[in-house]
Amino acid sequence: MEVKIAASILNADINKLEEEIKSVSASADWIHVDIMDNHFVPNLGFGLNVLDSLSKKKVRPLDAHLMIENPDKWAPQYVEAGADSVTFHYEAAKDSARLIKELHAMKSRVGLAIKPKTPLSDVKEFLNDIDVLLVMTVEPGFGGQSFMDDMLDKVRQARSIINSEKLKLWVQVDGGIGYKTIKDSARAGADFLVVGSAAFSAADPSFAMKELRELAMKGAKS
Repeated sequence: MEVKIAASILNADINKLEEEIKSVSASADWIHVDIMDNHFVPNLGFGLNVLDSLSKKKVRPLDAHLMIENPDKWAPQYVEAGADSVTFHYEAAKDSARLIKELHAMKSRVGLAIKPKTPLSDVKEFLNDIDVLLVMTVEPGFGGQSFMDDMLDKVRQARSIINSEKLKLWVQVDGGIGYKTIKDSARAGADFLVVGSAAFSAADPSFAMKELRELAMKGAKS
């Protein structure tokens, strides 16, 4: 199983964001941008202007994770701003099926995210229509949280369904992914792992990302 690694800039130093992104760009497959509105989650994160700026600076690929209310209205604007993949929360959308079709029509990859308390059964009907299923392994809103081990069962369930039905989508995990958790996440079936503080708090973020990728690949093969 091929493993992809996304670097979440939520834990990067905002005062030197370009430098921080350059430090991981050679070792990350995607740059993960957390968008938060202080309503759907109790925190403010990056917004449309930041993603637009990164796109204009040719940062690619951009993976936008919308932790916002009313993604039905706002998600298309992130595609227009340059996001290569847009993930919205099932819990926040008014009409997930319609939004998935709209984003695909705009030539964007589409991800559907679920909070820890949302069962996989709630979104099973969409698995054949999306490109990414994001299983949150912390409560969304803040970086640096502890990994919720019980979410691995949800990852295993998703991987089992995908394999048995021969579906084509990534299982992404986000939250608390680091040296102690990335191998188990990949072993459970995650093939798209979001790394934040484990990379950006390291003395050498690029080297840390390479080490984390090696651990993930070992987990995927075990």
